[in-house]
Order: sequence, then structure tokens, then C-alpha cells
Amino acid sequence: MSAGLENPLYYLENLETVVGWVTDYHGDLLTAVELRRLAGFRALPTPARALLTRMIMRSGDLFRVDKLRYPEVEGCEDRVIHHLVLSEWLDPAPTVSLPELFRLFTLAELRPVFADTLAALGLPRSLPKGQMLDRLRAVYQSPRPVIEWLGGPAAVARLDCMALFDRIRLMFFGNLRQSWSDFVLVELGHQRYETVRFTPDSRAFATREEVDLYLAMDQCRQSLDEGVALGDVWAAVPPPSDNRWLTRRRDRLLLELGRAAERSGDRDLALRAFAASGHREASLKHLRLLERLKRFDEAWIIAQRWQQQALSDAEIQGLTRLLKRLGPKVGHPAPQAPAAAEIATHTLILPKPQTGSVEHAVKQQLWQDDAPVYYVENTLINALFGLLCWEAIYQPLPGAFFHPFHVGPADLNGEDFIARRAAAFDACLDLLRRGDHGPVIRRNFAAKQGITNPFVVWPVIHQELLDSALCCLPATDLDRMFRRLMANLREHRSGLPDLIRFFPNRPEGEARYEMIEVKGPGDRLQDHQVRWLEFFAKEGIPARVCYVRWHDGEALA
Repeated sequence: MSAGLENPLYYLENLETVVGWVTDYHGDLLTAVELRRLAGFRALPTPARALLTRMIMRSGDLFRVDKLRYPEVEGCEDRVIHHLVLSEWLDPAPTVSLPELFRLFTLAELRPVFADTLAALGLPRSLPKGQMLDRLRAVYQSPRPVIEWLGGPAAVARLDCMALFDRIRLMFFGNLRQSWSDFVLVELGHQRYETVRFTPDSRAFATREEVDLYLAMDQCRQSLDEGVALGDVWAAVPPPSDNRWLTRRRDRLLLELGRAAERSGDRDLALRAFAASGHREASLKHLRLLERLKRFDEAWIIAQRWQQQALSDAEIQGLTRLLKRLGPKVGHPAPQAPAAAEIATHTLILPKPQTGSVEHAVKQQLWQDDAPVYYVENTLINALFGLLCWEAIYQPLPGAFFHPFHVGPADLNGEDFIARRAAAFDACLDLLRRGDHGPVIRRNFAAKQGITNPFVVWPVIHQELLDSALCCLPATDLDRMFRRLMANLREHRSGLPDLIRFFPNRPEGEARYEMIEVKGPGDRLQDHQVRWLEFFAKEGIPARVCYVRWHDGEALA
């Protein structure tokens, strides 16, 4: 779908591909004015389209005309720019703020412009650029034309179409995180994507209002990054939507807003933002903040109500701890936490290495020719799951894929991701029950090599590791681990042990592997690691924690 890099106008062809895709799949979400504008883009002469595309694909919407020098418009730059001005694609005399001016011009060009102002402020002319900008902000607060800034002609143009092409990029990718460079990465071979069949339902947005909602939320996120007053950001947060993935994005925005408000000391706003967010982390943060504010009765009532819902392992763990603290303060008995499974531990005393990680030191110490050890933190089990369930993950359901550059389904972290594909995942797990999973995993490992998958880190999963895993990991253990993964893909893809040790020569009936979480001096288990280790202990899956201590002599067993 992307243009070959041997084509000097590959970037233009890529943009035209996106414009054509959006017009075909999303034309009903564009206004008549926008459609005419896009038709006008296609009607531009090739040099004008090429230069305009160069600007669209660069950062920002302000450009120095004297820097717009590209081979495809060499010798006719002035005529092309004049055409773009007449066609109202470029504003030839924009007003520019002080920070924008400092981004456009060099320190050598700016020093003589502000020499008198710096002298009047008692500041040296030799100030670095960043310091000069900071000192001048209070003096120059309003934008003005470049000619007024510099006292003479210095051609700067502003794109009058960035909002339209940002909208086009959003409607194509379904996000503003991906950029035009994704096409180039494909051509260079840095990224390969799974081919998914597209249908009329394969698009990110059903209505124009949903596009506007995303853009409004993106503006709120930018405002947070730029330090805009948090109350103003709160007022700009758009109302909820029926679109599930937009709702998840809004929930995340409100969580971030609540965090920022809490950090700034605006606890009332933090409470409102957390309460309005449906994000899993927001509920617990809301309760913890109520607790810090000593609003114990209110926190207890909300916590009791929340406890009746279906909760993740992390939520149960956090809520149990909270209720244990709140109970005595509101005159209620603290709930009894479920008995924790005993986690196996071992202490290893090693000489402190000059270089390398503690995990590498343990791996070297434990490695034997008949018991190889690999560093696989969060990679091996996820990869085996991703390879076995490849077809289920990439099932072309509505709202899952809407362009050719998806690393994974757009609804991957949605609570109904597995439920929407229940039959396909059941079929994958049935392969484990029948013992037929190995050939499927091997087939996908060979056929899909290098194709992006949210569960597979290709540089880590090599043939030797895969062979050892399929030889030594029982299908019953994989089944239990995969089911836990599927219970909460967002949370359970992390926290898995650092190392895996294989014992391929052990007789049948004995454990032929063990997973090892390594903790160096002063390090402790994180909550998500504890949850996996307790699961392993409860299920009888061989896993332990290796605590490392250093000494100055030789290694001791």
C-alpha cells in the first residue's frame, strides 16, 4: 500500500493514498467544504502538491520560505509558493508568537533584534537562546507579523490546512500517535504488519461527532502537557460517547487530569476527575484520596458498592488493603483477606559482577549444559500465547482494524476483547487440550516471522528457546497461564518471572522447567509479580523467587 522509496515522490504518493482511503471509507464524515478542499489538493500541479505534502508531513504549521528547498521544486520554488498562496493553502503573512519566532530563527538572527530590549532589562546580549526566551516572555505577550518582529522582510508562511490533514490522518490511523513515517518504516523493512481483510465496518469512527470528540480530547491532552490551567482543561473535556474505545480514551484522559490535579494540590478537582473516569485505576485513586482527606464514611460506602462488581486481581488486592484500613475508622470489621499461597524462595550468594545485571549473574550461575537458562521476562509466555492464538487476535471484527498499520486490534485492552472472539480463543485452547498446539505455534513462528504482534517480541523469541519451551512446558500449564492472561490482558501481560530454566533430560512425570524471579539486594517483589507467583503456587506451576546477596569472594551455593 505504501509507495516505494525509489520513487522520489514516495511521500506524495503515500499522502494521496491516505486521502483516497479516507475519501472512500469516511467520505460521509467529511463536510462538503472539506471534500472540495481535498479535490482542490488533487488538482494542484505536481510540484505544488509535492511541496505542500512536504510541509504537511513536517512538525508544526509555520515555515521559513527560504528553507523550503527540495529537489522536486528546485528552480521554481517562488512560483510554487506563489501558487499555493493564491490557492489559499498558505498564509504568507501570519502573526507569530514569541516562542514560535524563537523556533523559526537562530540565536544569531535574534540577538540583534532584541539587543535594545535586553539592554533595557539589564541583561547581557550573550544570553543562551532558552534563557533569552524566558526573560522576554513577560515583555512580548502578543503575537505579531514577522516583519514587525524583525523590522524587515523575512518570509514566513503558515499552512492553512493542518487541521484538515490532521483530521484525515486521525480518520485513517484511528489515532494521532501514528504519523506519515509509518509508511516509510514499512518500505525500509523496519515494520511489517499483519494483513487483515477490511469491510465497510472497518473504520475507526461511525460519525463526524466521534471524530470531533477525539480531536477535543487530544486538545485536552495537549493542554495538560503545555501546563494550561487544570480547571480550563476540565471544562473542555467533552461529554461521554457511546463509542467504546473513545470512552476508554476519555476515561484515561480523566485519570491523567485527576493525577495532575492531585499533584498540584487541587484535591476537589482530582476527586471530580477520578469519579468521572471509568478507568480501573481511577476508582482506587478516588478512594485513596477520600481516605487522605479523612472522608472515611464516604470512602467506605463507595468501596462497599465497588466490591460488588467484577474486579481484577489488582483491584481486589488494592480494595482489600483499603477496606482493612477503613474498617476500624468507620466502626466496621476489616474484611478477611484470602489466604495467600506460599511463594517458594531461595537465596543465592554471588560475587558482585563488575558489569551486567543481577539477572545475568544468576543466569550464568545456574546455567548447565543439560539445564539451560534464558532471560524471558514478560516475553516467552506472552509470545507462546500470541503465536498459538494469532488468527483469533487478528480476526477482522468491526472496530478492531481500520487501516493496514495496526500492531494489534484497536480493542485489545477492552473488557470484551476475549468475549467478542470467544469461539476463536476456545478453539486455540482446545489445541492445548488435544496436544496439537506445538505444530500451530511452530507454523506461525515460521510464517509470521518479523510481523508485529502485541504479544511477540521477535528478537527475544529465537528457535532454540521456542524448541526448549515446547519440549518442557506441559500443555496443561500453558492452558492455565493462558487463561489467566485472557482474564485481563492489560494487567496480566506483565509481572512474569525474569528467567526460565529447562530440564529437558528429566524423566516424564517430573517438572522439566522452573520460572525464576530474581531480586537483587534491596529489591522487593512488586504487586503484579506477587499475583503471578501466588497463582503459580496455587496451581502447582514450578516458580520461585531467587534473592541475591553479594560477597567479595567466590560464589557460594
